[in-house]
Amino acid sequence: MTCWDPAMQNAPSIEEQMEIHRRMILTRRLEEILGGLAKDGKTRGPLHRCDGQEAVGVAGCMALRANDYVCTTHRGHHVYVGKGMDPRRIVAEIMGRETGYCRGRGGHMLLGDASTGMIGGNAIVGAGIPAAAGMALSIQVMKEDRVAMAVFGDGAAQTGIAHEAMNMAGLWKLPVIFLLENNQYGLTVRQEVQSPVEDLFIRAAGYGMPGLKVDGNDVVAVYQAVAEAAARARRNDGPTLIEAKTYRMQGFSTSDMGGYQSEAEMAPWRDRDPIRLSAETLSKSIGSEAVAEIAEAAEVEIQAAFALALADPFPVFEFHRPSGAYTEV
Repeated sequence: MTCWDPAMQNAPSIEEQMEIHRRMILTRRLEEILGGLAKDGKTRGPLHRCDGQEAVGVAGCMALRANDYVCTTHRGHHVYVGKGMDPRRIVAEIMGRETGYCRGRGGHMLLGDASTGMIGGNAIVGAGIPAAAGMALSIQVMKEDRVAMAVFGDGAAQTGIAHEAMNMAGLWKLPVIFLLENNQYGLTVRQEVQSPVEDLFIRAAGYGMPGLKVDGNDVVAVYQAVAEAAARARRNDGPTLIEAKTYRMQGFSTSDMGGYQSEAEMAPWRDRDPIRLSAETLSKSIGSEAVAEIAEAAEVEIQAAFALALADPFPVFEFHRPSGAYTEV
């Protein structure tokens, strides 16, 4: 990237790294507990877990301001937690409770919370990319001090709407960050079967914007890349494409039978688990006991979130007369 800010060398701070680590653990435990509930038949429909990808969503969102806009994909729990949404209300929404962010109507793919800038997940592959570009256009027109960010996958990068949105963003110098979370798979198909190029960030040159590749399992690398892209957008210098290389440690969804990811393929990524790497880095600064305390506190918090959410009431659906003007009740 161009215009590197030397001050970014000290970011994120130790306190920020501690919070990133906490939120990553919250996300991992959220996924693991949800996975167990799914196996027991206590969830409805498939869940798309993000185990192994926590650094991208959490660190990327924490590099933004509270009022910046973010939209994500069907695999977005790490983005929800990263943007500061309440775990109890996240769980409540996923489990269809009235206390959820969408009052139990949206489910795990469609959470949104305007107060945190989380405009929502999306069940349509690639749909968040033009949505973020539209948010950025509104920021530009309104002359607001904000940026928008789309978190999307390597599969979505192959869609026509990705090209259209990035072309428009580059042309109009929109304050948007395209955070491409390359987890190596689209559904059950490896990325190299979907794209003629290994590194997708090189496409940025065709849209007149900077592009770079970062280690998606390194929270510092992700944070710094997004923070610099956000600073660039706030200077009215336009969009940035960031490709964060990571790996999906679970199947496409809880309905995925698996069998196409070999142990030999997964082992190196398991060794580079983002939570493990974060713990090792933090231990050098605050000690292993303090790192363990973060994990213990996160476990208490997520257990409480599930206990409260699962005790919350289900929504009550009532007849909406304006929608059925000719229906007799």
